[in-house]
Amino acid sequence: MGSETEDKALKAVGLELMFLTPEKYSNTDGITAVELAKLVDLPVEIVKKKLQILKDKNIVRSKGMSPKFWLFDDYNFQRLDDDDEIFHLLCNFDDVDFDKFFTY
Repeated sequence: MGSETEDKALKAVGLELMFLTPEKYSNTDGITAVELAKLVDLPVEIVKKKLQILKDKNIVRSKGMSPKFWLFDDYNFQRLDDDDEIFHLLCNFDDVDFDKFFTY
């Protein structure tokens, strides 16, 4: 992968999609890159690059063209190889603040 900052951006995008609830997006088809960028506080272009990396791994899917709506594919994520670096990145919860994803 790239630098540590890229890993953090990829992890932020991946985890946000993984824990995404329908209340966080405006369309039933998923979330747009712009909405996601606001949630993870990253530039839209970086979010789009990270979404493409996750899409290449088949763990997110897109629907539509303009805008594209994104959703996490839990089934394909579970099927990733245990040695896959993205699987490890998204399963490493050491520095994750779950309060950000859930309201108790």
